[in-house]
Amino acid sequence: MELYQLRSFAAIAELGHLTRAAERLHVSQPAVSAQIKALEDELGVALFDRVSSGMVLTAAGRRLLPTAEKVLDAAQALRSQARSLQGQVVGRVRVGTVSDPEFTRVGAFLAHALDAYPLLEIEIHHEVSGEAFDKVRDGELDASFYYGNREHPDVVAVPIVNFAYRIVAPAAWGDRIRHASWEELVQMPWIVSPPISTLRIQLDELFAARGSAPTSRIEADNEAVMRSLAVAGAGVTVMREDIALAAAAAGEVALWNRARLATTLKFLHLAQRASDPEIQALLTVLQRTWLSPVAANEDAVGRRTPAPSTHEPLAAQR
Repeated sequence: MELYQLRSFAAIAELGHLTRAAERLHVSQPAVSAQIKALEDELGVALFDRVSSGMVLTAAGRRLLPTAEKVLDAAQALRSQARSLQGQVVGRVRVGTVSDPEFTRVGAFLAHALDAYPLLEIEIHHEVSGEAFDKVRDGELDASFYYGNREHPDVVAVPIVNFAYRIVAPAAWGDRIRHASWEELVQMPWIVSPPISTLRIQLDELFAARGSAPTSRIEADNEAVMRSLAVAGAGVTVMREDIALAAAAAGEVALWNRARLATTLKFLHLAQRASDPEIQALLTVLQRTWLSPVAANEDAVGRRTPAPSTHEPLAAQR
């Protein structure tokens, strides 16, 4: 059966007259009559009885009409959805994320992307920060969240939010660490991230600036693992400031208040792909997720960068 046959069926059922149905459908009366005959042959039942005033549904026609109308409604919905997708961004992108998903708002990011760009498929890859930078630079990722100060002429970095890390130790070391000098602190065992990570680079810069570094180190490539090890009493480490303050308030760790490692969360993509529809779509989603006027307010993580005008491109730095 064909949709035009179902449309003729529904029109005659509503108007009760073959001629008026043909006029509505902008086809000839014989054509409509032929369509109904073909539909009845396909279904194996009579749909109408001819009466002096026109045409009325048979018992079978009354039973089948609601289903026919549902099919026509579904076809119209399909057309409307297809029209709404015309000009949409279509493709697949690989996006790196760092730190924890709540901090980078990955859930909200994906929700906004699904709503605005239903044909854009996004693969999320969790990365160590330094590796995320390298993979964007080398084209292994289309874009990525990142924090740190690395720069490359081929990479655009969109600043999102400033935040900081704090030095913490197991809560049982509280008295020992609160008044410890730097020389005493580096004599303790440390939990550090891999050398490629931004966090490790910042720590190594701190060690170099202060002229001494710990000799006992445990390496972990996940901030949640680093936190767990510190809480369990394994050594000194660094935690994102909001987490460190909450952990200290809960009696899980003790803070060493003589250093604060400041950094910025950024969103990276290749400069040569700045005009690609997929990258433009990701930047629009980023704006909705992070840089909208509501999201631009301060919260527990830090101070957001001011939200740009919705009529201007996101600020970028090379």
